[in-house]
Amino acid sequence: MYQTQYKRPTSIAEAAGFIGQSEGEGKYLSGGMTLIPTMKARLAAPGMLVDLRHIADLKGISVSGRRVWIGGGVTHFEVATSREIEAVAPGFTNLAELIGDPAVRHMGTMGGVVANFDPAADYPAALLAFGGTIHTDRREIGADDYFLGLFETALEENEIVTAVSFEAPDASAYEKFRNPASRYAMCGVYVSKRGTDVRVGVTGAGSSGAFRWREAEAALSASFEASAIDGLTVPQDDMIGDIHGSQEYRAHLVTVVTQRAVRKAKG
Repeated sequence: MYQTQYKRPTSIAEAAGFIGQSEGEGKYLSGGMTLIPTMKARLAAPGMLVDLRHIADLKGISVSGRRVWIGGGVTHFEVATSREIEAVAPGFTNLAELIGDPAVRHMGTMGGVVANFDPAADYPAALLAFGGTIHTDRREIGADDYFLGLFETALEENEIVTAVSFEAPDASAYEKFRNPASRYAMCGVYVSKRGTDVRVGVTGAGSSGAFRWREAEAALSASFEASAIDGLTVPQDDMIGDIHGSQEYRAHLVTVVTQRAVRKAKG
Protein backbone atom coordinates (compact mmCIF):
# COMPACT_ATOMS: atom_id res chain seq x y z
CA MET A 1 0.00 0.00 0.00
CA TYR A 2 1.38 3.39 -0.93
CA GLN A 3 0.86 6.64 0.93
CA THR A 4 -0.39 9.94 -0.43
CA GLN A 5 -1.09 13.33 1.09
CA TYR A 6 -4.50 14.95 0.65
CA LYS A 7 -4.71 18.75 0.36
CA ARG A 8 -7.93 20.77 0.25
CA PRO A 9 -7.12 24.32 -0.93
CA THR A 10 -9.69 27.11 -0.97
CA SER A 11 -8.03 29.21 -3.69
CA ILE A 12 -6.29 28.63 -7.01
CA ALA A 13 -3.09 30.19 -5.65
CA GLU A 14 -3.12 27.83 -2.66
CA ALA A 15 -3.65 24.85 -4.95
CA ALA A 16 -0.71 25.86 -7.12
CA GLY A 17 1.39 26.30 -3.99
CA PHE A 18 0.66 22.77 -2.81
CA ILE A 19 1.60 21.34 -6.20
CA GLY A 20 4.83 23.33 -6.08
CA GLN A 21 5.65 21.78 -2.71
CA SER A 22 5.03 18.25 -4.02
CA GLU A 23 8.30 18.25 -6.03
CA GLY A 24 6.63 16.76 -9.08
CA GLU A 25 4.73 14.08 -7.15
CA GLY A 26 1.40 15.90 -6.89
CA LYS A 27 -1.77 15.65 -8.98
CA TYR A 28 -4.78 17.91 -9.16
CA LEU A 29 -8.05 16.17 -8.29
CA SER A 30 -11.22 17.56 -9.81
CA GLY A 31 -14.04 15.03 -10.21
CA GLY A 32 -11.67 12.07 -9.90
CA MET A 33 -13.54 10.03 -12.52
CA THR A 34 -10.27 8.97 -14.16
CA LEU A 35 -7.60 9.55 -11.53
CA ILE A 36 -9.20 7.59 -8.68
CA PRO A 37 -9.84 4.39 -10.73
CA THR A 38 -6.30 4.69 -12.09
CA MET A 39 -4.95 4.87 -8.55
CA LYS A 40 -7.09 1.91 -7.48
CA ALA A 41 -5.60 -0.12 -10.34
CA ARG A 42 -2.10 0.92 -9.16
CA LEU A 43 -1.42 2.57 -12.50
CA ALA A 44 -0.77 5.90 -10.77
CA ALA A 45 0.62 6.66 -7.32
CA PRO A 46 0.80 10.43 -6.79
CA GLY A 47 2.48 11.50 -3.57
CA MET A 48 -0.06 14.30 -3.14
CA LEU A 49 -3.65 14.90 -4.20
CA VAL A 50 -4.68 18.54 -4.42
CA ASP A 51 -8.49 18.65 -4.39
CA LEU A 52 -9.89 21.49 -6.52
CA ARG A 53 -13.55 20.82 -5.71
CA HIS A 54 -13.78 23.33 -2.86
CA ILE A 55 -12.41 26.40 -4.65
CA ALA A 56 -15.13 29.02 -5.02
CA ASP A 57 -13.45 30.69 -8.01
CA LEU A 58 -13.92 27.48 -10.04
CA LYS A 59 -17.67 27.38 -9.42
CA GLY A 60 -20.61 29.03 -11.13
CA ILE A 61 -22.42 29.37 -14.43
CA SER A 62 -22.97 32.72 -16.13
CA VAL A 63 -25.02 33.50 -19.24
CA SER A 64 -24.92 37.03 -20.63
CA GLY A 65 -26.94 37.37 -23.80
CA ARG A 66 -25.74 34.32 -25.72
CA ARG A 67 -22.31 34.22 -24.08
CA VAL A 68 -21.97 31.23 -21.76
CA TRP A 69 -19.30 30.87 -19.05
CA ILE A 70 -18.94 27.65 -17.03
CA GLY A 71 -16.50 27.29 -14.16
CA GLY A 72 -14.03 24.43 -14.18
CA GLY A 73 -15.46 23.06 -10.94
CA VAL A 74 -19.03 22.90 -12.22
CA THR A 75 -20.43 19.36 -12.27
CA HIS A 76 -22.17 17.67 -15.18
CA PHE A 77 -25.38 17.64 -13.14
CA GLU A 78 -25.21 21.41 -12.71
CA VAL A 79 -24.76 21.86 -16.46
CA ALA A 80 -27.58 19.44 -17.24
CA THR A 81 -30.02 21.25 -14.94
CA SER A 82 -29.01 24.83 -15.80
CA ARG A 83 -32.07 26.68 -17.08
CA GLU A 84 -29.82 29.59 -18.15
CA ILE A 85 -27.77 27.40 -20.48
CA GLU A 86 -30.84 25.51 -21.68
CA ALA A 87 -32.46 28.79 -22.76
CA VAL A 88 -29.66 29.53 -25.26
CA ALA A 89 -28.01 26.13 -25.94
CA PRO A 90 -30.38 23.25 -25.12
CA GLY A 91 -28.14 20.86 -27.02
CA PHE A 92 -25.41 21.43 -24.46
CA THR A 93 -27.60 20.65 -21.44
CA ASN A 94 -28.81 17.54 -23.28
CA LEU A 95 -25.19 16.50 -23.77
CA ALA A 96 -24.56 16.76 -20.01
CA GLU A 97 -27.68 14.68 -19.29
CA LEU A 98 -26.19 11.84 -21.34
CA ILE A 99 -22.87 11.64 -19.45
CA GLY A 100 -22.38 8.46 -17.42
CA ASP A 101 -24.84 7.80 -14.60
CA PRO A 102 -26.14 9.95 -11.70
CA ALA A 103 -23.04 9.30 -9.58
CA VAL A 104 -20.72 10.39 -12.39
CA ARG A 105 -22.84 13.45 -13.20
CA HIS A 106 -22.79 14.61 -9.57
CA MET A 107 -19.02 14.16 -9.16
CA GLY A 108 -17.47 14.73 -12.57
CA THR A 109 -16.56 18.30 -13.48
CA MET A 110 -16.13 20.40 -16.59
CA GLY A 111 -12.49 21.15 -15.78
CA GLY A 112 -11.65 17.52 -15.14
CA VAL A 113 -13.05 16.38 -18.47
CA VAL A 114 -11.39 19.15 -20.46
CA ALA A 115 -8.01 18.69 -18.75
CA ASN A 116 -8.02 14.89 -19.14
CA PHE A 117 -9.32 14.73 -22.75
CA ASP A 118 -10.45 11.13 -22.76
CA PRO A 119 -11.11 9.96 -26.35
CA ALA A 120 -14.77 9.32 -25.51
CA ALA A 121 -15.37 12.51 -23.51
CA ASP A 122 -18.48 14.42 -24.58
CA TYR A 123 -17.67 18.10 -23.89
CA PRO A 124 -14.72 18.36 -26.33
CA ALA A 125 -17.02 17.70 -29.31
CA ALA A 126 -19.27 20.57 -28.26
CA LEU A 127 -16.41 22.98 -27.55
CA LEU A 128 -14.96 22.28 -30.99
CA ALA A 129 -18.36 22.75 -32.60
CA PHE A 130 -18.91 26.02 -30.73
CA GLY A 131 -15.40 27.36 -31.37
CA GLY A 132 -15.21 27.68 -27.58
CA THR A 133 -12.47 28.96 -25.32
CA ILE A 134 -10.67 27.15 -22.50
CA HIS A 135 -9.63 29.44 -19.65
CA THR A 136 -6.77 28.51 -17.33
CA ASP A 137 -5.00 30.12 -14.40
CA ARG A 138 -2.44 31.45 -16.93
CA ARG A 139 -4.16 32.15 -20.28
CA GLU A 140 -7.02 31.57 -22.72
CA ILE A 141 -6.83 28.89 -25.45
CA GLY A 142 -9.20 28.37 -28.38
CA ALA A 143 -10.66 24.87 -28.57
CA ASP A 144 -9.13 24.30 -32.03
CA ASP A 145 -5.68 24.88 -30.53
CA TYR A 146 -6.32 23.13 -27.22
CA PHE A 147 -7.20 19.52 -28.07
CA LEU A 148 -4.03 18.06 -29.55
CA GLY A 149 -4.36 14.27 -29.42
CA LEU A 150 -5.28 11.26 -27.30
CA PHE A 151 -5.12 12.47 -23.66
CA GLU A 152 -3.00 15.36 -24.96
CA THR A 153 -3.88 19.04 -24.63
CA ALA A 154 -2.14 22.39 -24.83
CA LEU A 155 -2.00 22.58 -21.02
CA GLU A 156 1.42 23.16 -19.56
CA GLU A 157 2.64 21.34 -16.47
CA ASN A 158 0.37 21.98 -13.47
CA GLU A 159 -1.82 24.45 -15.39
CA ILE A 160 -5.41 24.53 -14.10
CA VAL A 161 -8.54 24.71 -16.26
CA THR A 162 -10.57 27.42 -14.53
CA ALA A 163 -13.50 27.73 -16.96
CA VAL A 164 -14.79 27.28 -20.49
CA SER A 165 -16.82 29.78 -22.48
CA PHE A 166 -18.62 29.93 -25.81
CA GLU A 167 -21.10 31.91 -27.83
CA ALA A 168 -24.34 29.97 -28.12
CA PRO A 169 -25.17 29.29 -31.80
CA ASP A 170 -28.46 29.76 -33.59
CA ALA A 171 -29.11 26.01 -33.45
CA SER A 172 -27.23 23.00 -32.16
CA ALA A 173 -27.68 19.41 -31.06
CA TYR A 174 -25.74 16.46 -29.70
CA GLU A 175 -26.34 12.87 -30.72
CA LYS A 176 -24.55 10.00 -29.03
CA PHE A 177 -24.25 6.30 -29.86
CA ARG A 178 -23.49 4.79 -26.46
CA ASN A 179 -21.70 1.65 -25.42
CA PRO A 180 -24.54 -0.22 -23.68
CA ALA A 181 -22.37 -1.18 -20.69
CA SER A 182 -20.29 1.92 -19.96
CA ARG A 183 -22.49 4.59 -21.62
CA TYR A 184 -19.31 6.09 -23.09
CA ALA A 185 -19.66 7.42 -26.61
CA MET A 186 -18.69 4.96 -29.31
CA CYS A 187 -19.48 7.97 -31.44
CA GLY A 188 -20.83 11.33 -30.33
CA VAL A 189 -21.44 14.26 -32.68
CA TYR A 190 -22.21 17.86 -31.83
CA VAL A 191 -23.54 19.99 -34.69
CA SER A 192 -23.58 23.78 -34.34
CA LYS A 193 -25.10 26.27 -36.80
CA ARG A 194 -24.44 30.01 -36.67
CA GLY A 195 -25.85 31.86 -39.68
CA THR A 196 -24.81 29.74 -42.64
CA ASP A 197 -21.67 28.51 -40.89
CA VAL A 198 -21.86 24.94 -39.55
CA ARG A 199 -19.30 23.21 -37.36
CA VAL A 200 -19.23 19.50 -36.52
CA GLY A 201 -17.39 18.08 -33.52
CA VAL A 202 -16.92 14.31 -33.26
CA THR A 203 -15.92 12.31 -30.18
CA GLY A 204 -15.59 8.65 -29.24
CA ALA A 205 -14.62 7.45 -32.70
CA GLY A 206 -11.28 9.05 -33.57
CA SER A 207 -8.01 7.45 -32.51
CA SER A 208 -6.63 10.91 -31.64
CA GLY A 209 -9.65 12.02 -29.62
CA ALA A 210 -12.29 14.56 -30.58
CA PHE A 211 -11.97 16.24 -33.97
CA ARG A 212 -13.82 18.50 -36.39
CA TRP A 213 -15.26 16.84 -39.47
CA ARG A 214 -14.53 19.62 -41.93
CA GLU A 215 -15.89 17.91 -45.05
CA ALA A 216 -19.27 17.60 -43.36
CA GLU A 217 -19.04 21.21 -42.20
CA ALA A 218 -18.61 22.40 -45.78
CA ALA A 219 -21.51 20.30 -47.06
CA LEU A 220 -23.84 21.33 -44.23
CA SER A 221 -22.91 25.00 -44.56
CA ALA A 222 -24.11 24.82 -48.16
CA SER A 223 -27.28 22.91 -47.23
CA PHE A 224 -28.27 22.25 -43.62
CA GLU A 225 -29.97 18.95 -44.34
CA ALA A 226 -29.02 15.46 -43.20
CA SER A 227 -28.95 14.36 -46.83
CA ALA A 228 -26.16 16.87 -47.54
CA ILE A 229 -23.58 14.42 -46.20
CA ASP A 230 -24.86 11.37 -48.02
CA GLY A 231 -21.81 9.63 -49.45
CA LEU A 232 -19.32 11.40 -47.18
CA THR A 233 -17.04 9.23 -45.05
CA VAL A 234 -14.18 9.75 -42.63
CA PRO A 235 -10.90 7.84 -43.14
CA GLN A 236 -11.14 4.43 -41.47
CA ASP A 237 -7.46 4.47 -40.54
CA ASP A 238 -8.13 7.42 -38.21
CA MET A 239 -10.84 5.54 -36.27
CA ILE A 240 -10.67 3.52 -33.07
CA GLY A 241 -10.98 -0.22 -33.54
CA ASP A 242 -11.64 -2.45 -30.51
CA ILE A 243 -13.86 -5.25 -29.21
CA HIS A 244 -16.86 -2.92 -29.29
CA GLY A 245 -16.55 -1.91 -32.93
CA SER A 246 -14.15 -2.03 -35.84
CA GLN A 247 -12.61 1.01 -37.52
CA GLU A 248 -14.98 0.50 -40.45
CA TYR A 249 -17.97 0.37 -38.09
CA ARG A 250 -17.01 3.57 -36.30
CA ALA A 251 -16.39 5.38 -39.58
CA HIS A 252 -19.94 4.43 -40.59
CA LEU A 253 -21.26 5.60 -37.21
CA VAL A 254 -19.78 9.06 -37.70
CA THR A 255 -21.93 9.65 -40.79
CA VAL A 256 -25.09 8.15 -39.27
CA VAL A 257 -24.78 9.96 -35.93
CA THR A 258 -24.00 13.27 -37.66
CA GLN A 259 -27.17 12.97 -39.72
CA ARG A 260 -29.16 12.30 -36.56
CA ALA A 261 -27.62 15.36 -34.89
CA VAL A 262 -28.56 17.54 -37.86
CA ARG A 263 -32.17 16.34 -37.73
CA LYS A 264 -32.29 17.02 -33.99
CA ALA A 265 -30.81 20.52 -34.44
CA LYS A 266 -33.48 21.30 -37.02
CA GLY A 267 -36.11 20.37 -34.42
